[in-house]
Amino acid sequence: MQTPSRAPDRLRLALFLLLVLGGGLTIGYLTAPGAWYAALNKPVFNPPNWVFGPVWSVLYVLIAITGWRAWRSGDRTLSNFWWAQLVLNFLWSPAFFTLQQVGVALLVILALLAAILGFLARAWRLDRLSAWMFMPYAAWVAFATALNAAILILK
Repeated sequence: MQTPSRAPDRLRLALFLLLVLGGGLTIGYLTAPGAWYAALNKPVFNPPNWVFGPVWSVLYVLIAITGWRAWRSGDRTLSNFWWAQLVLNFLWSPAFFTLQQVGVALLVILALLAAILGFLARAWRLDRLSAWMFMPYAAWVAFATALNAAILILK
């Protein structure tokens, strides 16, 4: 039988998963690359489009779990970094795909990378598991930053 103290904690984790995975997938669906993106000059290291969905799905699960852990930690700085990265993450696709503002999107993703690195630095001291769980996200966003910058240069 489940203890009452565990049920709310699991519910909060489920809410984090719903927020991050649901929000990320919804934004991805609403801002799906179209003809404009297909016509852009892209660097040779641009992955095929089918890679993005599975990668982001896994990353969103990791992001949600670390958000839940940050919330549970009670550390305001850690939580602030986490919320900042989520807002910036959710802003990038509309800036890039909907508004077609590659330069603005580059500024957003640079701020996103800074927020992720800030989270990592803080989590490394407080919650090493969350830091490790955020590292694939940091690597992917660093790669995406290089991709965004290369597209801006080739534009």
